[in-house]
Amino acid sequence: MTDSHPWQAVIGLEIHAQLSTTSKLFSDASTAYGADPNTQISAVDVALPGTLPVPNRAARDKAIRFGLAIGAQIARKSIFARKNYFYPDLSKGYQISQYELPIVGSGKLVVRTDDGRTLEVEIQRAHLEEDAGKSLHDVFHAATGIDFNRAGVPLLEIVSAPVLHSAQDAVAYMRTVHTLVRWLGICDGNMQEGSFRCDANVSVRPLGETKLGTRTEIKNVNSFRFVEKAIEYEIERQIRALENGERLVQETRLYDAAHHHTRPMRSKEDADDYRYFPDPDLPPLMVTDTDIATIRAGLPELPQARRQRYLETLGLSDADAAQLCADKATADYFEAVLTALPGQAKLCANWVLGELAAALNAGGLAIESSRVSAVAFAHLLRRVHDATISGKIAKDVFAAMWTGEGDADAIIETRGLTQISDVGALAAAVDAVLVEFPVQLADYRGGNEKLLQFFVGQIMKRTRGQANPQQLNTLLREKLHS
Repeated sequence: MTDSHPWQAVIGLEIHAQLSTTSKLFSDASTAYGADPNTQISAVDVALPGTLPVPNRAARDKAIRFGLAIGAQIARKSIFARKNYFYPDLSKGYQISQYELPIVGSGKLVVRTDDGRTLEVEIQRAHLEEDAGKSLHDVFHAATGIDFNRAGVPLLEIVSAPVLHSAQDAVAYMRTVHTLVRWLGICDGNMQEGSFRCDANVSVRPLGETKLGTRTEIKNVNSFRFVEKAIEYEIERQIRALENGERLVQETRLYDAAHHHTRPMRSKEDADDYRYFPDPDLPPLMVTDTDIATIRAGLPELPQARRQRYLETLGLSDADAAQLCADKATADYFEAVLTALPGQAKLCANWVLGELAAALNAGGLAIESSRVSAVAFAHLLRRVHDATISGKIAKDVFAAMWTGEGDADAIIETRGLTQISDVGALAAAVDAVLVEFPVQLADYRGGNEKLLQFFVGQIMKRTRGQANPQQLNTLLREKLHS
């Protein structure tokens, strides 16, 4: 859709974050991922007669934690409701959710887009609900199997207002929520395992119009890239239909990643179709002021606040601060390095986001599993800061530390890598190289200043990379112009 196009997209996301509790929302069955089908279910999960659900307090507290983080009103009294629909993976014939009185009310989240803009996205509500089971279409020939392991798994459904106007902004918002729920420790954010997924509500309207158009819901997308592609396709599909005089229908659609299109799943239900009513087996979920105060006291410094501190107090660049704060474990590792090497924020950030990140990526490791501790990493950077070794040599030392050869000092001593800062030794190396390359020396003095790096390279080669770069450059320039 070009800037001159007379249509505006309107997008709202319903994000489902699986709360990281050890047991389900209303039973003591395990929520661990990867178990054999139907091995993690209880009588409550499959609605056997005579069973009664009991709310999981940890799930309630994690929902409150999220609400406080977005500045939302926390309901002192919220109600569980039955959302009625019939599907094979829903053994009860209804899903326990929250409707009229959710635990988390309206809040806001600041979102930074890839092009540097800042959006304030309204979150209308966040409510607790149980997950359904899973249909398995590829296990039996000409039959569908049902796995109820996920039935009853606690979800926090985070509903944004329809205030987003492009697929890119929608994904930026989704990434921000993803960062926040992991930062708060309420969801592991594992999209491959279905712990974080979203439904996208998409409509289009003439530019300047305030009334919303007919919306479609793209269901259960669990990849940032697929969310962007699905929304882009749906926007273009709706525009084409309207421009061709077709009438859009409200419906639920699925995104087919293999063919890059959305396809109808079922007509879209409204709230009335689900026949919500309060669950008679569950009393109101009560929250006290003391509960809220206790949870608030346990909140960490939030991503936006930490990023601002990195900018204003540590003097980091906007890009470095944003990258560090995209993941709490990375930010915490950086903080630990900086604590062991105070006053060197830029040096620490460069190495955490550079050499360490590259090693982690190559090894397929999370930063929590780094083979070099934050303290050991800081000690290596201290040797760069005090000019014991150069940055180039430090990379070799880090590689040796990564493979388990020992700490920085031991590797530096064993390999004889201490940086040469003695003026006499450096001068001798410079003189030897200038004598060895008289033609290049004459060319340089004749105006070819690009040869400076040639001489630096030759001197580094002669000194096995141990020459102090700053001292070398100063001395070399003096001798070249003498």
